[in-house]
Amino acid sequence: MKRIIVKNLNKEFKLNRKGGGSVLSHLLGTFSGGKSQKLRVADDLSFDAGAGENIGIIGRNGSGKSTLLRLIAGIYDSPKGSIKTEGSLVYLSGFGQGLQQLLSMRENIFLMGAMMGLSNSEIKEKFDEIVDFSGLKEFVDAKVFQFSSGMLTRLNFSVMIFCVKHQNPDILLLDEVFSAGADIDFQERAIVKMEELIHGGATVLLVSHNLKMIGKYCNRTIWLEKGKIRQMGNTDQVVEAYLQAASGRLNS
Repeated sequence: MKRIIVKNLNKEFKLNRKGGGSVLSHLLGTFSGGKSQKLRVADDLSFDAGAGENIGIIGRNGSGKSTLLRLIAGIYDSPKGSIKTEGSLVYLSGFGQGLQQLLSMRENIFLMGAMMGLSNSEIKEKFDEIVDFSGLKEFVDAKVFQFSSGMLTRLNFSVMIFCVKHQNPDILLLDEVFSAGADIDFQERAIVKMEELIHGGATVLLVSHNLKMIGKYCNRTIWLEKGKIRQMGNTDQVVEAYLQAASGRLNS
């Protein structure tokens, strides 16, 4: 069964250099002739992913990796071409988003759980596990704006991982989820939890700059460059070609 089918996918963002009224926008408008510019972020992309398949997505910053996941997740609309998905889908991006600074840790757990589709009773059922895994039990009623960046990482990841496991999605889109900013002990436990998800039978698209992670979890990889697929196939071969290209840029 094909869980994801992408055909001739194209997406552009319009960069309006004229509006805004600020001095900077006025200068930019003057230099560019006041015309809108278009940025192609997906350029005729086509691929598919089968049930239970893990596919890595690599490329330099700005190559279109995150954009591709957001298009598949439906976060960006009106692309040209087609995207078909079969089954439930969850998109996760990093560990620093979604928390409301003026709410307590307890309130954030319930809010984020609800935003991820869990009922109030389901969140209550998972609440103690989330708190225990985060290691922040003594701060459960503290406001999140008082948390350090490492504490925010712990809380955000803990909520997301237990909510996603409860949902048991058919498709999992992971955007740099291994870039946790917490301490080494928590990072190791977080990776174990992520491995449980990745090996849980879902179709996984994994965007990462960590090529060791790509090699460990993905048997097929897509290398994006300027919105185009430069190479797609066996992970070892694609990663080797990518590293050779990077070495060539450094030596040129």
